[in-house]
Amino acid sequence: MRERMLAGDVYIADDPELAEQNAVAMDLMAAYNATTARQEPLRRHLLSRLLGSVGDGTVIRPPLYVDYGSQVHIGARSFVNMGLVALDVARITIGDDVQVGPNVQLLTPLHPVEPVARRDKWEAARPITIADNVWLGGGVIVLPGVSIGENTVVGAGAVVSKDLPANVVAVGNPARVVRTIEEPGARHEAVAAVAEV
Repeated sequence: MRERMLAGDVYIADDPELAEQNAVAMDLMAAYNATTARQEPLRRHLLSRLLGSVGDGTVIRPPLYVDYGSQVHIGARSFVNMGLVALDVARITIGDDVQVGPNVQLLTPLHPVEPVARRDKWEAARPITIADNVWLGGGVIVLPGVSIGENTVVGAGAVVSKDLPANVVAVGNPARVVRTIEEPGARHEAVAAVAEV
């Protein structure tokens, strides 16, 4: 079943092999979530075992919640605040220098609308890609198959159901682009940008 899951095909969600891999991830996740800020070497070790990859200088504040962990890849110098839910049935790629607010959800699983297939535990998934230097505000939800372009800012509480291009600000449910970001780095309006989003 894992091969079907990784290929993006439909699969049975409660397959015993997948259940065992999820149990291993749950143990590592519980250990990670029990650490304190003074245990950074232990945190790094646990993340290296739990996640597919973690870049240098990246900080992930617990608690962190994943399905398998091995499908989550995070670049360098990114910051993930408390409460990230990364349901990595498909690959989740987070670039370099990404800022993730508290209680963000990255959701790759897809469930059937048809009641019989759903009751029989059929499931599929689509990957999520967050490009470099993206900022996801608190409580953002990113749905299956979505890509967010570099430098884009997604306002707090937005639900991202479709791809977002690079260099925009998007807000709402569903998330919609409300403005374009001028040439990245051309102006330093950090305080004004925070107030607007």
